[in-house]
Formats: sequence, C-alpha cells, structure tokens
Amino acid sequence: MRIVISGTHASGKSTLIADFASRRPEFEVFPDPYELLDDAPAEPDAGVMFAQLQLSAARLLDLPPGANVVAERGPLDFLAYLEALDALGRPTRSSELFRRGVAATIEAMQHVDLLVLLPLTASDRIEVSEEEDLELRTAMNEALLELADDTDLVGAARVVEVTGSPAGRLAQLTQLAEQHLA
Repeated sequence: MRIVISGTHASGKSTLIADFASRRPEFEVFPDPYELLDDAPAEPDAGVMFAQLQLSAARLLDLPPGANVVAERGPLDFLAYLEALDALGRPTRSSELFRRGVAATIEAMQHVDLLVLLPLTASDRIEVSEEEDLELRTAMNEALLELADDTDLVGAARVVEVTGSPAGRLAQLTQLAEQHLA
C-alpha cells in the first residue's frame, strides 16, 4: 500500500507518520523531500518547491509493486505551494513551474493508493509561530484542498481528509490502512 500524507507546513504530518510507523513497522517511511535537498535555502522559493515536486514524484514512480510506504508529502503538495506563491503575488516562476509539474504529478499519483489530507481546522489546535509564514501556510492549505478535488490530478487514489487530535488522526489512518490491506 502506498500512502501519501499531505498538508501545509505545520499541519501534523510528521507526528502522524511517526505515530503510524511505530505501530505499523512494515511500512517504509519516506521523509519530507525538503530533507533530501542539498543546500536548500531557509525560505524556499518556487524553484525549491519544484525540485521537491520532482523528488516526491520520482520516489513514487520508483516503488516496486506491493510496496508498503507512507510518504510525507507528494507532488500535489508542491503544486499547491506553487499555486499559493502565485496567488500571493510573490515574485516567482510558479505559474510556469506549475504547468510543468502537472504532468509529473498526474503520473506519480497513479502510484498512490491513499492520499491523506491534513486540512487546517480550528479544532486541531496546532500551535504555530509567526516564523512559519502563516499567509503561505493558509494559501497552500486552500490550494491543496482545491487541487485534491481534481480527479485528473489524483487519479484513482482514494482521497481522505483526516482531522482531530493526534490520537484521532492515527486511529483514522490505521483504520484506512487496515481496510485497504484487508
């Protein structure tokens, strides 16, 4: 089973994945693609987002059939960041890179069984500092939720929004995985 956990920055992805992996050790964990970039700037721009899109797509395409993987972020995340940067009018090449990233996203998402979205909600109560670029965080969240509704982009992947406390999110993800593996 190939699972991608998607959400804007500081939405609980790492916590959910760590909790899930501790209970389901048969799943290999793919870290956030940002961790795989050499010399990435502290404030990523459209070029860095596109590089992460390419990394996240390539690792999904390289999976053998039957692999059990949970990935922190997929190419859809980075399309959402590119769209958010453009919507915020930040000086970038995000429109051009967005168009180039669509094909890679469509191809990679054909290798995803479950796309778990962690939308921002007031009930989740994740504390976030001003350093997290709250404007970009919100814009990316909105873009991601809109893009996830596009069946051309997500293909046959099952798309599920998971909300609530960390324990509640873990219970939802565990149940989804068990349903798929049954």
